[in-house]
Amino acid sequence: MFLIEDERSLENEYLQKGYIVRPAADLDALNWIRSRFIDLIGESIDVKFDSRPEEILNLIHESVPITKLNEFRLKIIRGLNSIENIREMYFRVARPYLETLVGNELAMQLRINLSIQIPGDVSSLLPVHADTWSGDSPFEVVVWLPLVDCYATKSMYILPPKSSEKLSQNFVEQAGNSSEDLYQSIKNDIQWLEVRYGEVLVFNQALPHGNRLNEESETRWSMNCRFKGVFTPYGDKKIGEFFEPITLRAASKTGMAYRHPILIVA
Repeated sequence: MFLIEDERSLENEYLQKGYIVRPAADLDALNWIRSRFIDLIGESIDVKFDSRPEEILNLIHESVPITKLNEFRLKIIRGLNSIENIREMYFRVARPYLETLVGNELAMQLRINLSIQIPGDVSSLLPVHADTWSGDSPFEVVVWLPLVDCYATKSMYILPPKSSEKLSQNFVEQAGNSSEDLYQSIKNDIQWLEVRYGEVLVFNQALPHGNRLNEESETRWSMNCRFKGVFTPYGDKKIGEFFEPITLRAASKTGMAYRHPILIVA
């Protein structure tokens, strides 16, 4: 393979760990995104903020009760995905890592997802799962972007590739009767990820992952969005319905438009 040293290093880390954490490739784009969130929060709740962005986000549970959280989250998500250029700015934060790990002709999820997990909230739990179990393509990666420092139970966990392979070979025995049974069978092998604001996580969504009860004193804010190679196989989520090409190259455009000459035989 004709990869340069930095590309081989990134690839090897991703293959061995199932993820990479790196500094945001475009910090200005990330800061722009977080500023838009602060604007959306101000439009969604009647609270005056004099604090720094990280304090507003980390302590949002002091202004939004659990009973209002889902309504608040949906309002923020709708506002987020209506912002012009939001997907382009999101892409910029991870672009060089995606081009190394996935390719330079990419399809991107049409909508960006948002997770808000306040301390002690049992309604925001994401049981252990792999996205491929529900029909996602194994050729996808997830770009997970925190708006605050995420660590310990304020973050997410992932099952490393070797342990995941072991689980796949013994799934019936380990799965039990519920997702909690499955989690208990792998909890000693999972890895909790630390991703600080200013960093970006790219992970293999075919590996089991999830979150648990946030036992920290701060609220987690994280976005996630899927990317894949335009010409790699799609699962249940199709191009045009769930994905959109974002970096098609000239040769692909001309190749897709090409038609053989029409030959008329007299």
